[in-house]
Amino acid sequence: MFRMLYRLCFIALLLPFWGSAQEDFLRGADLSYVNEMEDCGAVFSLNGEAQDPYALFANAGCDIVRLRLWHTPSWYDTLNAGQRYSDFEDVCRSAERARAAGMQILLDFHLSDFWADPGRQWIPAAWAPVADDLPVLQDSLYNYIHGTLMAMHGRGLLPEMVQVGNETNRGILLPIAVNDAGWVLDWDRNGPLFQTGLQAVADVEAATGQNIRTALHIAGPTNAHWLMEGFSDHGVTDFDIIGLSYYWQWHMPATIQQTGSIISSLRETYPGKEVMIFETGYPWTLDWADEASNILTTAHPDYAPISPQAQKQWMLDLDAAVRSNGGSGLFYWEPAWVSTDCHTPWGQGSHKENATFFDFSGAVLDNGGMDWFSAVTTSVEPQPIQETPAIQLNYLGNRNLSVEVPPGLPDSLTCQVFSIDGKGVASYALVQGINTLRLSEVPPGQYVALVQAGQVIYFTRLIPIR
Repeated sequence: MFRMLYRLCFIALLLPFWGSAQEDFLRGADLSYVNEMEDCGAVFSLNGEAQDPYALFANAGCDIVRLRLWHTPSWYDTLNAGQRYSDFEDVCRSAERARAAGMQILLDFHLSDFWADPGRQWIPAAWAPVADDLPVLQDSLYNYIHGTLMAMHGRGLLPEMVQVGNETNRGILLPIAVNDAGWVLDWDRNGPLFQTGLQAVADVEAATGQNIRTALHIAGPTNAHWLMEGFSDHGVTDFDIIGLSYYWQWHMPATIQQTGSIISSLRETYPGKEVMIFETGYPWTLDWADEASNILTTAHPDYAPISPQAQKQWMLDLDAAVRSNGGSGLFYWEPAWVSTDCHTPWGQGSHKENATFFDFSGAVLDNGGMDWFSAVTTSVEPQPIQETPAIQLNYLGNRNLSVEVPPGLPDSLTCQVFSIDGKGVASYALVQGINTLRLSEVPPGQYVALVQAGQVIYFTRLIPIR
């Protein structure tokens, strides 16, 4: 019952459509921190001359800017000079700069007053009193998204793309107590909420006559299929893009090649949807320039030692994998979050200065990630694959997972177990025949198991470990 076979190749009928997507392939950057960094004294430079960072990215070849929007980030009021960022006015300030530089805009509704991610989907404080009243909450969500977009339209800043929620593996708009009590994904609640958000965007399209591509955002490529099944099963289908986050440090052992295979599988399973990587990143150094702990500190063995060149190669290889497998865009998360004297809620400085496209003085890295924007990337056309015997995965309960490997497959197969936020937690060697895997070291939670045989990936549905 748990067997899901996803063909990881282009079928002939889809090749023309996927090929057209490559002509419009987007290379983007999340520049949400730029205004704050400049206000905190950051200076960005190229060849010894100070640069407007938006113009700098545009001139480098960046097509689109991703901007996060928090509902009411009042926590900024007691931080640094008390200036709020990533609220409506700051987003408009950033959108104006992106427009002036000739770049498109992807608006990232975090649907929270604070960071939203796989572990935290806190409802805005203003909506907390109606968190359990679904019709009223839907009305609040609709008016917020619709009103925000219409206000941006009034300023000539309507974004080309909108994502409803950020890394929404556990849903959106959770009461803090519910969120912090453990992992929850209530489809009866979340299905209508996502539909409401998407409808608000569609109604703005109708009112303005301007096209807006909508996206859902999932953290960890290995979570894409079971979450997309959930969206589809609960009527959340009226969107354009499946957006993924992929970081080696948090989503290992999923490789670039495996991520490309998952993109191909998604394109085949959902032929009407685009697939993009909305977030990635890779460090250029393991040093630091401030007291804020860095969040990216792990080297992939194929991209070591860590260096600007390794960062660039990571982007080039990921770009090629996304393109070759039918994806239509790749974004780097916060390549300009450099170190300053300002504070975050967790420390002074930046938590990613070692993974930006700039050195510690604010100068563009020589032969670093910035070069990716203008690089010529060739896509390797996937080759047809041979029929392979089907691998059967079946969760038996009580921490026992059965994996049946038929004859004719390699002896070196492994079964990898991933958490719902995309982290690899266990790996098991497989032999031909029936393998009964005891998931004894896997902590309580929700998981998905994966086996890759050549260009075919087999997944389980969610595995509950209690």
